[in-house]
Amino acid sequence: MDAISALMVLWTALLISTGPTSAVSSNVCTSRGASTCKQCLAVHPSCAWCVQEDFGKGLATSSRCDLKRNLVESGCAPQTVESPTSRLQVIEDRPLSNKAAGATQDVTQIKPQKLSITLRPDDAKRFTVKVRQVEDYPVDLYYLMDLSFSMYDDLFRLRTLGKGLAEAMNRTTSNLRMGFGAFVDKPLTPYMYISPEEAVKNPCYSINTTCLRQFGYKHVLSLTEQVSRFTEEVKKQMVSRNRDAPEGGFDAIIQAAVCKEQIGWRPGASHLLIFTSDAKTHVALDGRLSGIVRPHDGRCHLDTENMYSMSTTLDYPSLALITEKISENNINLIFAVTNSVVPLYQNFSELIPGTTVGTLSNDSGNVIQLILKAYAKIRSKVELELQGVPEELSLSFNATCLNGEVIPGLRSCSGLKIGDTVSFSVEARARGCPKQKKKTFVIKPVGFKDSLSVTVIFECDCKCQAKAELNSPKCNHGNGTFECGICQCHSGRLGPHCECAEGDYNPAEQDRCRGSTGSGRLQGAVCSGRGDCVCGQCVCHSSDFGKVWGKLCECDDFNCLRYKGELCSGHGVCNCGFCQCAPDWQGENCNCSRRTDSCMSSMGLLCSGRGQCVCGACECTQPGAYGVTCDKCPTCPDACTMKKDCVECKHFKRGKLFEDHSCAQICKDHIELVDEIVLHDTNAVNCSYKDENDCVERFQYYEDANGKSILLVVKEPDCPKGPDILVLLLSVAGAILILGLAALLIWKLLVTIHDRREFAKFEEERARAKWDMGHNPLYKGATSTFTNITYRGKD
Repeated sequence: MDAISALMVLWTALLISTGPTSAVSSNVCTSRGASTCKQCLAVHPSCAWCVQEDFGKGLATSSRCDLKRNLVESGCAPQTVESPTSRLQVIEDRPLSNKAAGATQDVTQIKPQKLSITLRPDDAKRFTVKVRQVEDYPVDLYYLMDLSFSMYDDLFRLRTLGKGLAEAMNRTTSNLRMGFGAFVDKPLTPYMYISPEEAVKNPCYSINTTCLRQFGYKHVLSLTEQVSRFTEEVKKQMVSRNRDAPEGGFDAIIQAAVCKEQIGWRPGASHLLIFTSDAKTHVALDGRLSGIVRPHDGRCHLDTENMYSMSTTLDYPSLALITEKISENNINLIFAVTNSVVPLYQNFSELIPGTTVGTLSNDSGNVIQLILKAYAKIRSKVELELQGVPEELSLSFNATCLNGEVIPGLRSCSGLKIGDTVSFSVEARARGCPKQKKKTFVIKPVGFKDSLSVTVIFECDCKCQAKAELNSPKCNHGNGTFECGICQCHSGRLGPHCECAEGDYNPAEQDRCRGSTGSGRLQGAVCSGRGDCVCGQCVCHSSDFGKVWGKLCECDDFNCLRYKGELCSGHGVCNCGFCQCAPDWQGENCNCSRRTDSCMSSMGLLCSGRGQCVCGACECTQPGAYGVTCDKCPTCPDACTMKKDCVECKHFKRGKLFEDHSCAQICKDHIELVDEIVLHDTNAVNCSYKDENDCVERFQYYEDANGKSILLVVKEPDCPKGPDILVLLLSVAGAILILGLAALLIWKLLVTIHDRREFAKFEEERARAKWDMGHNPLYKGATSTFTNITYRGKD
């Protein structure tokens, strides 16, 4: 029996250690030792509490905190079970609009508009948000211009662009209003010229030119439908001059955003703030150069002459303040800046949602095209922003953009057309219980007036707590509070009805302080060896490591998993052997982050679309991808590679997509045939590739002002010509002849050099000879001469 008992203890411990994710199999409700109804609700969303007063009498084991069906089976009346459920209620759900006939019409671009969610701790509810950008939406366009001296030619050009800008914008909306404002910099030293005195009134004094006295920001023209007034007011303007290079544009942006009445922003219109400059801008804390230490308060400070009255009193605003005010007033900020400062403002735009950057020509000649392109880019993207989300609430998003493709972890869609509808699936999970049980937050598309208001009710308390009886007679003549079916005893009192004092002792009741499982009692240590049994109840010992509690002193707050030496990784609290993680953390030891913002790339994609976010870090799944957000991938397909298949199938009627009959579904590009490639757009991409016939095909890819994808394909490919046989033969023969002659010349040269070296060596040895060259008498020649004595010759 001892071996069997040991196995049963081991199996019970194994079941308990599986935690909340397996509540049914391990019955996490009973394993945590919850002693109150509120504690029971916090254990797991499936747990329930029995309020019935006589529940558990006559049973060997009973727990008021259990699964609802177990409580009913154990004799708890269904009407006495506290088991609140999470629920979702749609309060307001108007249909999406198709077209905006005017600013007075109530246009709806997001649905639903109001939700109410009731959540138990660690429970979640999912809802869907749909967004549509309607056609012919009213537009308020406020032109905010840098009037420093370097913008003189830009001002001259703007005087003639008012009518053209209005005509161009009227192609996208029939309800346009335009306004104008200007800025330079704070009229203080060291930002302005103060010497000589005449330079204060005329900063251009030193260059023999007349210009305006330096000012911070002035509102010139409120939003109006009269384009002629815009042109007239611009013609009246003159440039000024400041001393240092950066300008005070951020002061102007804040005032243009928050002075809604003076500017004339309409609630039911798209708000465009065009910021034009050719220089850097001062930011928060730069005001200290002139002794200004008071932070900007984010309020409107225009005087009766529409001049910024606090320019010399308040510091420049911070990026965070600009982001807040731009979002509050549903403004889309467009930075139209010259090429030298484009990188700086691109960095600003990454920190300010709903902001775009365009490259302005030196004389602002391309400002109309720039504004049209920026507005088309704004209308082609829907991005959700969050306002006032409680810390105890965790939100996760899945986006369904074009073609019905679900992109996890994304809350933006791009490449849209006017009238397209996108949806976002949002999961709201309660990760804690705030003091204020009812909180509201807002989900809204960036730059939209429409929003979704979500009210969250945290269901952390039981209804029976409101009926608690203080000093109840049911608790041994007032020795405790009767709450939710049990007595909460006063200090020093114990027992189911607070009938015992801590000093009482009864050996017969020791068994009630021992653990048991099922129908067989396991004889173990009294109160788990960490307490004393008093009146059939365990009084837990104190510990230097932390708190010990539980019916059998089985729980503590220090025996949990650690990570890098910290209990629950420092991101949670230990509760009876389990880590209860903070809202943004999960895992057995709370070392896994739930946040996905650290996985977002600069393009707004989760892990750049090449991986998955695990514990707050990207795990790249695309072969060849690496980097913090998987943004680096030398081997990943680029725009040219992806568009090549569309050119092949749509123009040449061949390739993988053509054979699969998926060309029309995948390739939405408009193809145009051209004789040669020219630059149609600053963001155009020129591409080339070799086809199956070894011909070089060339095309250009870009998006027009309406966000439409365009492919310009060269009509005639560059195909290699066949070789000339005669020229090839003559070339080979000539090469052989030349190589042969070269080889002979080299051989002759080597032989000559060798002979000359040998002759020189011979001459050298001959010159060194020391013997006499006279006749040797002992030498006898090799030739013998004989005389014929009989020969007499001829007469």
